[in-house]
Amino acid sequence: MIISPQRYFIALIGAFFLSLLPASAQVTAKQILENIRFSATLQETDLTGHVRKGGKKMPIHLFMRGENIQFHLSDKKKLNRFHVRLGKNDIDLFEVGDSGKTKAFPAKKLGEAIGGTDLTYEDLALRFLYWNTGKIVGEEKVGIHDCYKIRIVNPTGKGKYSIVYVWAHKKYYALIQVLGYNKAGEPLKSFKITSIMKVGKFHTITQMRIDTMDPKKNRSKGVTYLEFKKPSKIRTRGGGPR
Repeated sequence: MIISPQRYFIALIGAFFLSLLPASAQVTAKQILENIRFSATLQETDLTGHVRKGGKKMPIHLFMRGENIQFHLSDKKKLNRFHVRLGKNDIDLFEVGDSGKTKAFPAKKLGEAIGGTDLTYEDLALRFLYWNTGKIVGEEKVGIHDCYKIRIVNPTGKGKYSIVYVWAHKKYYALIQVLGYNKAGEPLKSFKITSIMKVGKFHTITQMRIDTMDPKKNRSKGVTYLEFKKPSKIRTRGGGPR
């Protein structure tokens, strides 16, 4: 079975869905990244799961309404909420207060670890999928999957990642693996989708592994899992990329 992610693990995630874009010999990085992002806007779904590190589990709820996605994270009895507003070529993040009012998400908080895990806010929102600097730099095999390797440079200067490499399945343009690097070219974070589930006509993640890398030794020094349960219902909507 071919893995395809919803952009927010939306993501993640969210979330990761089976691609709809037909394969093409002339495919560009822009087309692949747009296809990954667009997959999530085809449905309105609520996902429930947790962020797990060791024996600690932090509940997470993901509410998707097309281009508007909201995350609820429960850490030490405190509910943290933030809102993601999707556009064709950008992404806006907001914090949601107790009264329901939103305010701009602090740039300095993007790379902050969530509840002591290896997952940060920019990881959860997969901001790099919206950077418009992607270029296909080669083809590589990841496990059994033949992939395009895409290089994306951070155009904003915000967050911890300076360069991100994305591996996308050559036939289905599905996200398989991500590696994020700092300005010195040292690895900071690895993302791998390890299992999926079918929801309606699409596929979304059951589990994604996030590794914090030791930039000097190029090996994992911390592992966190993002895991979701199958939702009880799904509301599919039509439309194309905006």
